[in-house]
Order: sequence, then C-alpha cells, then structure tokens
Amino acid sequence: MKLWIRAVALVAVTALAACGGGPARRVVTDASIGSGRSVQGGFVAGTVPQLGDSAPHVWTSGHPYNHQVHGVDVSRYQGSVDWNTARNAGISFAFIKATEGGDHSDPAFPTYWAQTRAAGIPRGAYHFYYFCRSGAEQAAWFIANVPRERGALPPVIDLEWNHQSRSCPHRPGPAEVHREVGQMVEILHRHYGQRPILYVTVDFYRDTGIGRLNAEFWLRSVADHPRGTYPGQPWTFWQYTGTGTAPGFRGNVDLNAFAGSRAQWNRWLATRSQR
Repeated sequence: MKLWIRAVALVAVTALAACGGGPARRVVTDASIGSGRSVQGGFVAGTVPQLGDSAPHVWTSGHPYNHQVHGVDVSRYQGSVDWNTARNAGISFAFIKATEGGDHSDPAFPTYWAQTRAAGIPRGAYHFYYFCRSGAEQAAWFIANVPRERGALPPVIDLEWNHQSRSCPHRPGPAEVHREVGQMVEILHRHYGQRPILYVTVDFYRDTGIGRLNAEFWLRSVADHPRGTYPGQPWTFWQYTGTGTAPGFRGNVDLNAFAGSRAQWNRWLATRSQR
C-alpha cells in the first residue's frame, strides 16, 4: 500500500473511532502489517490478547503483536507482582534483575526468583553492567548472588550507556568493552553451563560494535522492529516497550517477544535452560 493511502487510512480510522461521543481510539499498527487491534487507551496484542501498551505508537518495519511468545523483565520497581495471574495472561518468561556492578544487588530478586518458580514461569537473572569494574569482578558478584539452578534461563548481561551515573562517568572504547564483557561472558558460561545472553540498546550497539561478539542477543527497540533498528543482526529476544501493561502488574512493565514460534520456544528452552 502506498504511503499516502496508509496515511489516509490511519486518519480515517482515528476519526471514526472518535465518533459517538466516546474517547478516541489510538491506532498503533498499519493495517498492512498484520494482526493486532486498537482498543480505547491502549493496544491489545494479536496472539496474546491480554497484553497491552499504555503509550502505543505506529509501527513501520513490523510489530511484535504477531509473535506467539511474550515475557517481561523486572526489577524492584515493579513492586508486588501476581505471577500466577501474569502466567495465565500469557507471560511465558521473565528476566529478573539480580545485580549491578560489583557491590549492588536488587532487593526484590530473591522474592521474584522464588515466586516465578512457584508459578511455573521460566526465568533467568540479569546483571546491569558497570563500566568502572572489571568483567571478572562483576562475574564474581553475580555468581555470589544468583544460584545455579536446573531449569533456569541463561544469565543475561545488560549493556547500555548509563549517562546518569555519578559514580562512574567512564565510557570505554570498543576494545575495552569487548575484552571485559568477553571475560565476564566466559566466566559465567563456565559456572552456569550456558553462554550468557547480551541485552543491548541501540546506541551501545552502534558505538561499540558489540554485535561481533560471539553471543546470543536480546535487543531493545521500542520505536521500530529490530530489522529496521539493527539491520542484519540475529536476535532471540526483543524488548519492544517500556510502557507495557499486563495482568498481575500494578503499573507499566517492560514487554519482550521471543523471535520464534511456540514450538521453537519449547526447543530453545530444552537446549538453553541450565542443567
């Protein structure tokens, strides 16, 4: 469909939704790119209908709502979570913040770790990387706080520039990033028996060339499909919004999609879960 036709269609649908005296519906997908439907005040996913977004937008290169497997990433800021409700609503996995740098741990981690296991949600732990500590130091801190547990997902290293950090303004070059992150990857791989997943943001990926590292990637792309944001980069997980909504959560939560089908997800779990 030509761009001017798409624009007219979006305007027309928005205008129709505003008729009848009710609040306007916000259209967040182009009709030419697949399943998904607009609802008042948000968006409901096509394959996981109970998940939504409190700040939806139009997707261009593709959208996450036709993916079969969705999950969350959480930290203490989520507060109390009803994990059974979340699982019944379609949350298929969770990544839980465990540690940061070499001396900080998330106080909610032990609770979420136990609750997700009780609810039967596959989950893994993630570490927020700190550029003023060596990769070895950070690996040791993560290992001290995160148990090796049969069935847990691979560990995750969260890599992003932290421009708000007062204690660590250091912004290393690509060579240092590759050396130190690579060291952490190898230590965690040896301990947990699974190679860590790397979570990256757009600017960090662009500035460091981290895509060249031998790793499985979880990409943040909240404005467009990863194929548009990270051309040619293979990925397993896609963080598609930081303003997601899901039953079981009181406020917004990060939502993520798995790259493959439900059958592929089950095969991935069978090969990538800790043993």
